Amino acid sequence: MPTETRGLRVTRAVAAGFDGHSAAALHPDLRVFTGDLVRPYGLPLREDLLAEGAGHDYGEMAAGLIEQALPGGEPADLLILAFSSPDVLPAAPSSLRLSRHCPGQPTAFAVCDQGSATAFAALRIAAAHHRTGGCRRAVIVLAEQSALHYRPAEPVELPAEHRAVVLVCEEAPGEGMRVRQQAEPDGAQALRSVLDEHRRLGPDAGLLLAAGLASGDTPEGARAARPGQPFTGVWSLLADRLPGPGPLLVADHDRRLGRLSTLTLP
Repeated sequence: MPTETRGLRVTRAVAAGFDGHSAAALHPDLRVFTGDLVRPYGLPLREDLLAEGAGHDYGEMAAGLIEQALPGGEPADLLILAFSSPDVLPAAPSSLRLSRHCPGQPTAFAVCDQGSATAFAALRIAAAHHRTGGCRRAVIVLAEQSALHYRPAEPVELPAEHRAVVLVCEEAPGEGMRVRQQAEPDGAQALRSVLDEHRRLGPDAGLLLAAGLASGDTPEGARAARPGQPFTGVWSLLADRLPGPGPLLVADHDRRLGRLSTLTLP
């Protein structure tokens, strides 16, 4: 008898924006850590943001969302915190704190430093972990906060608001999610690649695009994320879409890194 195929896929998602700031944004360690981080590059600190305590703690943002995403207390085996803009609590990894708030106290770690491709990398890692047989449910936390406590060497798009999205990935019969990441420096070519992949999925396939990928060439029925949330925007769309019929293609292109990332849900 053939073995049943079982894959990991995103089954639910919750998203929320957050006002105000965290007490951690006023902690003196944030200034010390950020100063040490940027000193070798000669980048000035944003003393105004440090003085007013601008910024939000990713652990605080995501803890309540995890409770919403796992309302029945289903245990998770893996928790990954993914972010692009820095957290305001550098001394205590938020992924470990979130693991204590998550049923099952899963193995937890963070991924970063890959721009908007980081979210897809986290999903790819979760799928690989599932293939080892050690993960039937994974929680992926995506977070961005709007305060950057130093002046970057070149202009960067900062989030308009603090925002977090929690994705729950679960084992299910059939094909699992597919994550693809490839070098693609040109934004127009990246969009053409996405549209080609979308057509291969069939006429009933959904398409969610990050704001940077959206253009007048997008097909009817596609949804594009609103500008202002460079990391969580397209995932907030996914939270609105799930649960829903498949197949579905989610796509983002990090222009600074020249990296195209797609997620296909069957």
